[in-house]
Amino acid sequence: MEAAPDTTAVPTDREVMAWDQLGVAARHLAHEVVASGYKPDIVLAIARGGLLPGGAVAYALGVKNSCAMNVEFYTDVDERLEVPMVLPPAPELIDLEHAQMLIVDDVADTGRTLEVVQDFCAGKVAEVRTAVLYEKPQSLVKCDYVWRRTDRWIDFPWSAEPPVEGGGSAVA
Repeated sequence: MEAAPDTTAVPTDREVMAWDQLGVAARHLAHEVVASGYKPDIVLAIARGGLLPGGAVAYALGVKNSCAMNVEFYTDVDERLEVPMVLPPAPELIDLEHAQMLIVDDVADTGRTLEVVQDFCAGKVAEVRTAVLYEKPQSLVKCDYVWRRTDRWIDFPWSAEPPVEGGGSAVA
């Protein structure tokens, strides 16, 4: 018996990333970083969307020193707070004035989240560069390393489905 054809349509107004593309994208970004001659000492992942890409890029680069910073901006599809908010706990960037840092996130949409994180790191590390899976044309921050550019909404495999009912709670 023949399988029924897949009739699930992917909306044309969206970019859809599959799980297997995460590894491909992380390796691509790592190759770009290496080719540029940049040697990060630490990878800072922007939570939540940048946690998986940040870890994957850190592994691909062989960088063991990594941390995360939680910045809340998007509340739903195309809905965001007025300004990005750094949520506690923020990393303590102590004794890193000679360190090279790579900030990794899933997407540079408006660029305001990356801008907040760059400002947070300014003066605490020697140099900061940015890497994202996707960059949109309107981003205030033009990232140093980009896997893909798009002007569409992106469905990531880790956030395409709503949270599991009863799974967790927000910290107030």
